Amino acid sequence: MTATAVQQVMLGSVARSERSAAAALSAIREAGYDAIELNGFMIAPAGLVVRSLTRAAGMPVGRAGRLDWARLVEDAGLSVVALHTDLGGLKRDPSPFIASARRFGTHLAVITGMYRFDYSSESAVRGLCEDLNSCGAVLAKEGVELLYHNHNAELSYVSPGQRAFDVLIEQTDPDLVNFELDTYWLCEAGADPLAWMKRLGRRMRLHHISDRGFRMKTKHVTPILTSDTTELGSGNMDLDPLIRQALDVDVEGIILETHRNWVDRSPIKSLQTSGDYLRSRICAD
Repeated sequence: MTATAVQQVMLGSVARSERSAAAALSAIREAGYDAIELNGFMIAPAGLVVRSLTRAAGMPVGRAGRLDWARLVEDAGLSVVALHTDLGGLKRDPSPFIASARRFGTHLAVITGMYRFDYSSESAVRGLCEDLNSCGAVLAKEGVELLYHNHNAELSYVSPGQRAFDVLIEQTDPDLVNFELDTYWLCEAGADPLAWMKRLGRRMRLHHISDRGFRMKTKHVTPILTSDTTELGSGNMDLDPLIRQALDVDVEGIILETHRNWVDRSPIKSLQTSGDYLRSRICAD
């Protein structure tokens, strides 16, 4: 059965203490979600560089790494659908991640798009595939499956007619590496997210979902507005076919992640609104 979940990064601004984190997780459960997706940099103390980068991207994590997330998640009645980590750490020593996955009861490891990585270089992308296959083989022996999470950079061309994402799909071993597909970023890059979902088929293990639109905060100078993630059903993405496709291939989780552009500037209100939409579509399917 497909779980519905919230990405932990949405809680960075409202989970600054044990009490506030517990309240946020309780709100997730009450909104009808089954699970949460955790990040390695939020379940353990993160360095200044990581905190600065996430804050600059509109995803402040604060001191969340000092909290006991295993207990908090369990107390809230949620499960952990997956755990994000970094490829460099897995290459150096995968044992800490494997221990964390077991502690949180998840068998899915997720690598996000690489920082300062040249997705227009075919040799670099092929090297990434080799690293993913290698780490996937190590994790598979421990009962953990490695997934790759895309953004928009993977739509860069490495050669005429061939994108970085083509290489990632073709050069990774389906027995070792599969995908957490983020359809928002495909849409943002001007691609057809449903076409990519169908191409991946059952290699799409998780679906990251958000809508794409804008929210007026001040009077605009020009008629051109800047889009951002927004609550499900309030943007301009055709989400229903995407949800149906995810369910058709039995993804393990449909995971909400939106940034900053929240209704009333509240991530809790935002995930509640999106939860209503998501639940109505899944129940109707």
